[in-house]
Amino acid sequence: MKLRHLILPLMLCVLAACKPAADDAAKPVATPSNQPVVPVTVKPAAIGEVPVLSIDTLDGKTFDLTAQRGKWVVVNYWATWCGPCIKEMPELSALDAMREHIEVIGLAYEDIPADDLRAFLAERPVVYPIAIIGVTNPPASFEAPRGLPLTYLIAPDGKLTRQFVGPVTAKLIEDAIAEAGGPSLGSA
Repeated sequence: MKLRHLILPLMLCVLAACKPAADDAAKPVATPSNQPVVPVTVKPAAIGEVPVLSIDTLDGKTFDLTAQRGKWVVVNYWATWCGPCIKEMPELSALDAMREHIEVIGLAYEDIPADDLRAFLAERPVVYPIAIIGVTNPPASFEAPRGLPLTYLIAPDGKLTRQFVGPVTAKLIEDAIAEAGGPSLGSA
């Protein structure tokens, strides 16, 4: 028998060995600690749905959306290299400081060491908490940004009310809150 006649069946056997059996494909994968890992697909929250976010911030605390019920929450994706992001930070900080009914959380969407981000924020301080979000594993309830800045507005009942792609201003946020039935700029 010629060698090339043996190569094709041998290659097919090797390829078949790389593919899991139909029964094995549905089984959870075991981790080194022998705990099963069941893949979970979480779809980002849509307008009107309640997103989940509980994250450790640079100041060593945990920011949890559920603890913010009763307030409007601004979730702002940004990065140190993003000019429009940096430009909107002082206004978001003032909004957070001046409005009791509004909380802002900044999600630094980049691979940056915490100490480098702290040094950046020492030069551009904000009053709201900042968390570093890994670019390969953003929070499941929020889609990975396709551009920055990206801002979400969460209503006091916890539902996602609005998404803004691009820079925002305090007035834009307050107008969106008023449109959604919250207090207007003059009443808060």
